[in-house]
Amino acid sequence: MCRHLAYLGPASSLADLVIRPPGGLYEQSWAPRMQRYGTVNADGFGLGWYPAPRSRDDHTGAEDEQLPARYRRAVPVWADVNLPDLTRAVHSTAVLAAVRDATEGTAQDETAPAPYADGRLLFSHNGAVRDWERLVQDLGLTMEPDELLGLEARCDSALLWALLTNRIRAGEPAEDALAWLAVRIRGIRTGARLNFLLTDGRTIWATRCGDTLWYRTGPGSVRVASEPDDAPADESEAGWQEVPEDSLLVATVSSVRTVPLVHTAQRPPAHVSGGVTGIHARRS
Repeated sequence: MCRHLAYLGPASSLADLVIRPPGGLYEQSWAPRMQRYGTVNADGFGLGWYPAPRSRDDHTGAEDEQLPARYRRAVPVWADVNLPDLTRAVHSTAVLAAVRDATEGTAQDETAPAPYADGRLLFSHNGAVRDWERLVQDLGLTMEPDELLGLEARCDSALLWALLTNRIRAGEPAEDALAWLAVRIRGIRTGARLNFLLTDGRTIWATRCGDTLWYRTGPGSVRVASEPDDAPADESEAGWQEVPEDSLLVATVSSVRTVPLVHTAQRPPAHVSGGVTGIHARRS
């Protein structure tokens, strides 16, 4: 398993989001309190963030062309002596970070830790899928040999990311593709743990499917994490709220909604904070 978090809001240092909060992601690498599988997350870590938009006088590219940056290591997060300086110096309005507890038999190099990236998207998987090497065949899908050979890492998370990006590139909305992936895999891999975290720097999509997931809102900000930190909330912030099991969460700086991960025909009305419509977990 792993621990991960995502943040949208006013520009904040990576240190204030990842390193400094008591009980936060940094401490969860060696002392997670709610992790159901595994005891430490020492098989690597990753930080992903969106650089500040270029100034109007810089004509080398538009804001939409700004791609996220990543810093990933195969060492425990506490063993990287460069991390304190990096996280203190880098500020961003959108961040995705993770600490890794590797699935048995998967890669241990620096390509394996989340976040994975494609264009503006950053992705993390907290969980495990047994017999993942046969997953494409068992889903009744096909992947070209160059796609399989081009996986960023030899692990279940990299394969899940490839399946997800294939659908998004084909035009499926990110939330529908994420829900489809969780529902389909749970249908053929009982017990699969599929807590996904996805962002494009403007929206966070997440699934709770086999482990814990929480969110916390503040003035113009939202955090989504595997488990809460102990940072005190001021009067303008809401406390941490738990996402129900088998749910999909969609969050922006102005609204949060959760929807059950069930087939569309069975889905009850969405629980909404901020007023938005539901989603569809399509089967195919």
